[in-house]
Amino acid sequence: MTPDKKVKILATLGPATRTIDDVRQLVENGVNLFRLNFSHGEHADHAERFNWIRQVEHELNQPIGILMDLQGPKLRVGRFSEGKVQLERGQTLRLDLDPTPGDSTRVNLPHPEIIKALEPGMSLLVDDGRLHLSVIAKHADAIETRVVAGGELSDRKGVNVPEAVLELSPLTEKDRRDLTFGLELGVDWVALSFVQRPQDIHEARELIGDRAFLMAKIEKPSAVQHLREIARLSDAIMVARGDLGVEVPAENVPRIQKNIVRTCRELGRPVVVATQMLESMRFSPAPTRAEVTDVANAVAEGADAVMLSAETASGDYPLEAVSMMSKIIRQVESGPDFQAQLDVNRPTAEATLSDAISCAIRRISGILPVAVLVNYTESGRSSLRASRERPSTPILSLTPSITTARKLTVAWGVYSVVDARMYDMEQVCANALELARAQGMAGTGDTVIVTAGVPLGQPGSTNSLRIETLH
Repeated sequence: MTPDKKVKILATLGPATRTIDDVRQLVENGVNLFRLNFSHGEHADHAERFNWIRQVEHELNQPIGILMDLQGPKLRVGRFSEGKVQLERGQTLRLDLDPTPGDSTRVNLPHPEIIKALEPGMSLLVDDGRLHLSVIAKHADAIETRVVAGGELSDRKGVNVPEAVLELSPLTEKDRRDLTFGLELGVDWVALSFVQRPQDIHEARELIGDRAFLMAKIEKPSAVQHLREIARLSDAIMVARGDLGVEVPAENVPRIQKNIVRTCRELGRPVVVATQMLESMRFSPAPTRAEVTDVANAVAEGADAVMLSAETASGDYPLEAVSMMSKIIRQVESGPDFQAQLDVNRPTAEATLSDAISCAIRRISGILPVAVLVNYTESGRSSLRASRERPSTPILSLTPSITTARKLTVAWGVYSVVDARMYDMEQVCANALELARAQGMAGTGDTVIVTAGVPLGQPGSTNSLRIETLH
């Protein structure tokens, strides 16, 4: 398990993954955790892929995280009598609760919560932002709009409402059914779509409990406004640039992405940058130069993980996409200024034993030629705090919990081994050196840092640091 990169890869599985061999090859080329996208596919499909991942995890003796991504509410217009209409700039269009098929003057909008939230002057974006409507009047059961940017509009196209907070749960009935299924399967992470405010996280937590970790997707302007509190309440954050790029001006997305990454690092929450990272590799064995730069920038900014969506789920070149992403990550991380840039943006440590030790690790790694940091952890918290410091050395996390090991697959620089042998500090150090050698992360004569909590086995008690030489 010799790690060759610190930034992790989250890959989506779909129809392009036909056998367990496909899953194995993706892992061998750099995937650390997988996404099951519940916007598509049947439960049986997801269960089969889940089982393949667990089999590969067992074969390779390597923790692999599994994230289920809930669809969330899909806001759509109704149907048209002719299947589609042509909307011209400047014309009016009424959106109402009448389910009758529409025409070029009106269409059903089966979402009373949208009508309730909108006010004159607000905008609606339709079909991924290709059409732009401005509200000119509001009624109890309808809104009148003027077409700002027109074009063809067909049945069931999506609607985005960037300027309003909707009185709408992020969990639909479909999501609740999917969530029950996913938790029974044993997924490690749940990605929550359509997060608007901190209360949405509380609602999801009540359903999930301690059966999985929660990743909030930031794709709404209101979520950006409440970012810090949403991140505090979540276990990780995803920069979901697809809907985010529709809901806010596209030119604002890079700045928002940087802010999300910086905030998550301050709070010690893993952050995933997602959507269209190597989009052209759906149909091409090579990416565009702009896509390579996009991935490289996310790595340089300090993201914990980068995600592949359709590239691996339904694209023609899933293995090539993973291989390319791994190459980009390694290239950036080997650059002469990569570590210096991370150090410049290092967040202020909190006044805790865990952060004090994590800061010491980073400083020691800059003075001594440390091969690896070995950290014993029950909950994973101390490994996450060490990851937050972005040390130059990789982090080998030893834990008695496979759940913790799978959780940490998303964390920057952290590689986990399940090991339950925790008796005393001397045994901890002996085990650490043995496993560092076995994992190919240190050899004879190398310096190894070992951290743990004494007394052993108490979560959140990391208070000991040892510097050892491997003999």
